[in-house]
Amino acid sequence: MELLKERIRKDGIIKPGNVLKVDSFLNHQMDIQLFNEIGKEFKRRFADVKVDRILTIEASGIGIAAIVAQYFDCPVVFAKKTQSINLDGTMLSTKIESFTHKRTYDVIVASRFIQPGENVLVLDDFMANGCAAMGLIDLIESAHANVVGVGIVIEKGFQQGGRMLREKGLRVESLAIVDGMDADTQSITFREN
Repeated sequence: MELLKERIRKDGIIKPGNVLKVDSFLNHQMDIQLFNEIGKEFKRRFADVKVDRILTIEASGIGIAAIVAQYFDCPVVFAKKTQSINLDGTMLSTKIESFTHKRTYDVIVASRFIQPGENVLVLDDFMANGCAAMGLIDLIESAHANVVGVGIVIEKGFQQGGRMLREKGLRVESLAIVDGMDADTQSITFREN
């Protein structure tokens, strides 16, 4: 998606440790016009599958998933990283290690929000090692629902996540795949489609 790549080049900041900071438009301040284009692109890429709901993880995936869901006419469910008194009933849970936050989360979803046999699209802003996506897939499978694909806005192609998911036979659609980046020169290399 050229529009996204251009925005990453213009406003992304590369930090040491393979960190790509896109908080000015993707995961802190949100550019809703860009999100609308992202939604259209995910709908185009997954037009051949029925999507009953979108599953993401709090917090940065929520805004994107909410906009994207308009194009699939389906609800968004997000996995919570903390238990609260509002959560009741049977819970689906898994552990997810965050590359960005360098910690492991116990994430949960009320089982009533993912029904057996439903077609669920996993959606997230970033993928590095694939831990978040694998955790969300685990939640879907434990609900006896179907994973129809994984939609990622930005994939770090030089890390193992995308390759690992694809080797498992999962359909992964990443809108921008970063193959290399250099914090000193602020240069970024994208994989060609």
